[in-house]
Formats: sequence, structure tokens, C-alpha cells
Amino acid sequence: MIVVGLGTQDSLGDANDFVEEYGTQSFTMLWDESFETWMEIGITSQPSAVLIAADGTPITGWVGPFPPDEVLRLAAEAQAA
Repeated sequence: MIVVGLGTQDSLGDANDFVEEYGTQSFTMLWDESFETWMEIGITSQPSAVLIAADGTPITGWVGPFPPDEVLRLAAEAQAA
């Protein structure tokens, strides 16, 4: 599984401050000031999470906190398919 954080709402400086303050060693952070990525994957608010299959197909999404156990289960099912 690959985890990617996607910053869009704040400035790039704010996004860099977030990375510095909270650390993102376990995942990659990307920046998209255009919001095009959010629109493409259907994100309408923050925080949100979208689980996307290896072929780019969205599996499901969450607004607000997401259940880690469900994410891991769905990711395992998608990998097995």
C-alpha cells in the first residue's frame, strides 16, 4: 500500500510547516494549489481520505476520521483481487 498526503487548501509554506511539525516519514506529501486533484478524486472537504486501487479506481472514501482497520481490510481485499 502506498499512502500519499495531498495538500491544497493552504499555501505551500503552510504545507511545508505541517510536514516539518508532524513529520511524514511514513508517506509522501504532494502539493496541488489548483485543486484539480481533489476534484478528480471527489474530495469536497478536509480532512478526507480516499482509498484507490492500483489501477486508479476509487474503492471508497471518508470525510473526517477514517477507520484504520477498515482501510487495511479493504486494501488487502483489493490487493488479493
